[in-house]
Amino acid sequence: MPTDCDPPRMTSVKEFVIEEPATPERTGRGRFAFTDDYSVFDWGKMPDPIPGKGASLCAMGAANFELLEAEGVPTHYRGVVSEGEVVTLDEAAEPPREMAIDLSRVPDLPHEGRTYDYTVFHREAGENYVVPLEIVFRNTVPVGSSLRGRADPSDFDLEFDDWPDEAVDLPEAVVEFSTKFEESDRYLSREEADRIAGAADIETLEETARTVNQLVTERADDAGLEHEDGKIECIYVDGEVRVADVVGTFDENRFSYDGQQVSKEVVRQYHKREQPEWVAAVDEAKERAKAEDVADWRELCERDPEPLPEGIVRAMSDLYCGGANAYLGRELFDAPPLAEAVERVRDL
Repeated sequence: MPTDCDPPRMTSVKEFVIEEPATPERTGRGRFAFTDDYSVFDWGKMPDPIPGKGASLCAMGAANFELLEAEGVPTHYRGVVSEGEVVTLDEAAEPPREMAIDLSRVPDLPHEGRTYDYTVFHREAGENYVVPLEIVFRNTVPVGSSLRGRADPSDFDLEFDDWPDEAVDLPEAVVEFSTKFEESDRYLSREEADRIAGAADIETLEETARTVNQLVTERADDAGLEHEDGKIECIYVDGEVRVADVVGTFDENRFSYDGQQVSKEVVRQYHKREQPEWVAAVDEAKERAKAEDVADWRELCERDPEPLPEGIVRAMSDLYCGGANAYLGRELFDAPPLAEAVERVRDL
């Protein structure tokens, strides 16, 4: 999260607007403006917007932050923006597209190739910074999960030798740590994650992730959704870990309904089937970047993704909006029931 200027900055799917920069002594203020763009395979903005996606993510994220605050979990959330005012989700006049947040600082993270100097980052960070980690939690190991390539079923006391071609429930949620600000994310040992976290306590980060996971899982259960996995990001302010970015949405987390994915995993798997050449080019570029010690793998990719067919864009829009209605327990969006939206994407 840049804090040194006021113009909007673009992430892969949302604009980041700074209203009052953070300083070493205090948090700043800003907002996320959610777009209808989507990203898969770390590509960034894909060719097609998905109507309603941005508002659905904003609403789900807001609902989860309000639930966390009610449970006493500190966050950077201040409310959603409706008609120019910062209000609660229930007070919003229509589906919100902007979220008001407190800002923390992101010091420079210098690197040479793929070697990053976190000593410099934390020398500047002080007691007010974005923790340079993503904390990942997994309740199941669905098809497509990266965990399948990094661990065996026996590592989790599962009674089979190879991963089956179906989702696998874990006996207990698994928490992992990965990098946040490196050009190519990588999973970390607990010791390395502890070092990269700086002053933020690694035990508190894990405990916070487990609390978020439990809350989202319970809310999903009430909506008939299965919560498979997700992640959180955090800020560290004056000795306190606070949940940041957005939590519990169809982009940050994986959900399923009656065995069907209800998340951007649907378009991930679609691209694997229908655009395998591009997916292979992405994988090749990432491997070349590692071998050549290049930070940005995208400059090595020799293909660009193709647009989605119009019918798939419409189906994904209904999935995001219908899924959000189910999760929120209210008809905030003009969308078909979740069961109907799921049937439309089941054979994509």
